[in-house]
Amino acid sequence: MPVALLNYLDRQMMASMQKSVMDSIPDFAASNTPQEMWGTMLGQFKWVYAFFSVLGGLCADRISRRWTIAASLFAWSAITWWTGQVTSYNELLWARSLMGVSEAFYIPAALALIADYHQGSSRSKAVGLHQSAIYLGTIAGGFGGYAATYLGWREAFAACGLFGMLYALPLATILRDHSSTNTDLLDSEPLGSNLATGDRSSTDPANQSTNVFFTLLSKPSFLLLVAYFTLPAMAGWVVRDWMPAILRDRFELGQGASGVTATLYWQLAAILGAATGGVLADRWMAYNIRARLYVSAIGMAMIAPAILGIGNASSLTMAVACLILFGLGWGFFDCNNMPILSQIVEPRFRATGYGVMNFVSISCGGFADKEFGRLRDSNVPLYVSFSIFALLALISIFLVLMIRPKPELQ
Repeated sequence: MPVALLNYLDRQMMASMQKSVMDSIPDFAASNTPQEMWGTMLGQFKWVYAFFSVLGGLCADRISRRWTIAASLFAWSAITWWTGQVTSYNELLWARSLMGVSEAFYIPAALALIADYHQGSSRSKAVGLHQSAIYLGTIAGGFGGYAATYLGWREAFAACGLFGMLYALPLATILRDHSSTNTDLLDSEPLGSNLATGDRSSTDPANQSTNVFFTLLSKPSFLLLVAYFTLPAMAGWVVRDWMPAILRDRFELGQGASGVTATLYWQLAAILGAATGGVLADRWMAYNIRARLYVSAIGMAMIAPAILGIGNASSLTMAVACLILFGLGWGFFDCNNMPILSQIVEPRFRATGYGVMNFVSISCGGFADKEFGRLRDSNVPLYVSFSIFALLALISIFLVLMIRPKPELQ
């Protein structure tokens, strides 16, 4: 959970400190499209993160979830420290790109490790607790505007980076891979075997990886889950990355107040949603194999009107109320994604499967960030963008209800 918190802390700090970062790097002031430049930087992180998420999942499935997590934490913490030293837009792009590489290895490995240890009646609750740490990291990052004012944005990044590097050392000695993970299963399944057909004719790692992807992409329910995971996530990334700036400009808040308002309320609501959704899904599973799907769909039914309301909010109170509803729905959705994946694919494919989900979802999130920045430079009304996001969320409800879980993977 502390690693998950750190994973999202630096992301939200960047959003909350937008004004301070842009003011200290002269390339933004010299540009005619500074918001699009900022959106491109946010998108750059996501595109790199998305690409390497697949490799991160493969490493976790093929080598070790434990070492993948520890190495990822150390690497991204070192880059977090370096981010505080950049002086140009190009350096900032490089820092965020390397951050995307290093952080991409964490989430697939962490959620797969949790799914290995928590089965049946505790899986959604355990994933929900982990995701709650992500929400706490986002809340902490939301105070970045105040940190930038009183401490300095560079000093804040340096401090977080140093803490993460120090924490990675004991973490590597404490974590343990589960005995039933794929690294052990592969002892009885040679690396060259075709995991879909049982063909053991090749020992080429490239063929092995191709077999894994063939197995995943040949499952219609997995493809539905990828689409379901992707469509609402585009709105989620825009809310995380742009809401501090939206509230600051729309309701004339200071940098500190806008960062806190944009994160605190909906992330606290997401913690409540993850706890409630996790317990509800785990208990309902005793009676219905599709319980996790239904609970996730309920969450999406909250997200859709919340997104529409955020885009049309005429007051800060209305915007906060809609963000709270969005957070509740997001918690229901977020705590059940890996558990739903676990009902579709075998344990040895789960980290890779989540990596593929991240690849598609975050790639689209990067384009959403970049396009949203362009629309802001063009003064397109917020309700136009957010109405599209709300429609995508509604479509997602039908997608998740079409998924068919496997009884033997409960």
